[in-house]
Amino acid sequence: MGITMGNEDQDRVSLSRTKLMERAVQLVDTVRSYTDEAERQRRLSNDVVKAMRDAGLHRILQPQRHGGAAAHFSGMVEIVETISAGCSAAGWCLTQYCSHNCLLGYWPGEGQDDVWSQSPDAIVAGSLIPSGGSAQKVDGGWQLNGQWPFASGVYAADWFIGTALVNDDDGSSIAQMHVVPATDIQIIDTWHTAGLRGTGSADVSIVNCFVPQHRALRMIDMKGGGDAPGCIVNKDLLYRVPAAAMFSINQSAVALGLAQGTYDAYIANARNRVARMSGRNVSDYATVQVKVAEALTAIETARLLLHNCCDLGMEIAREKKEASSIPMTLKTGLRAKATMAGKLSAKALDLLFQVSGGAGVYDRNPISQAMRDMNCIRGHITQNWDINASNHGRVILGLSSSDPIL
Repeated sequence: MGITMGNEDQDRVSLSRTKLMERAVQLVDTVRSYTDEAERQRRLSNDVVKAMRDAGLHRILQPQRHGGAAAHFSGMVEIVETISAGCSAAGWCLTQYCSHNCLLGYWPGEGQDDVWSQSPDAIVAGSLIPSGGSAQKVDGGWQLNGQWPFASGVYAADWFIGTALVNDDDGSSIAQMHVVPATDIQIIDTWHTAGLRGTGSADVSIVNCFVPQHRALRMIDMKGGGDAPGCIVNKDLLYRVPAAAMFSINQSAVALGLAQGTYDAYIANARNRVARMSGRNVSDYATVQVKVAEALTAIETARLLLHNCCDLGMEIAREKKEASSIPMTLKTGLRAKATMAGKLSAKALDLLFQVSGGAGVYDRNPISQAMRDMNCIRGHITQNWDINASNHGRVILGLSSSDPIL
């Protein structure tokens, strides 16, 4: 099913990685200026959401048939890192919007048309926690119920992905995603947190919502290799990538941007900062010199790891391997590498906080909020090094993966 576009939408079809990156750079100061407001309101400013939406940043991984860029996965990393350097809350919401647009590319074509035919720039929030809901098979689709936490950016969403446990054909329980219009959800204000306050990651409740079959997708259908229903209509290589194996990249891109933005601000201040007790320039201390060097090296290494993961994922797509032939060591390795990138970004921020002195403990110091936000990023399952590394280690040692989605 095609879409009819006016002049504005014709311009959106020409979206490219380069153009979207240019727009992201132009928006950094805007999102940064609203950081305090987002922190107070516990959600992004409508102005920030509108600016990112008008720029089409969330469409970097959207299928081309609906006007998106369907770009190389690295394009998402560049854009999310850039925005996160200005405001980690904006970057966190943006990475969710980007990843959900990418996931929808795996959906049946009719389901994608439901979301994008009338509003190609629709914003999609969601939760991939299957234990939050349940869905019963009914005539023509599913009856969905549940309550999901951590629905980042949901206040601005036009659609919502609710993941639930369903009975497969063989009677086993599997995780399945369901996309529903925002008019069918209830937002519950639970987001009172230590960090990432501006993301508005509230709970979402859904009661007895009918979801047609074409707006449901099993999570195991995202293993890559062109097996997903969406590959019938989307010929972009992006949708042959093993999506579940790439999950950690999105969140780590936010951690990377937060670390880079904090580093830049610290260096700009430290070069002229004088220690109160000694009267010496902070830059004269060897301990400061070592830590800023280590922080920068950690950031640069994290960036290399993330783009390496993107390249490997896209290479799988180019080789057009079937899902069953993609090595499990490669898929668990993608998770481990991307998680390590997040870990290195957090390490960089820890180092900068250590050399911030007493000034770093005040809320008015941006590094204080950066530390709170980074600690909350660490809590995300994709950033849990022990879980992702242990699964990679299992596979390296000849055991089966502990993650059925991979």
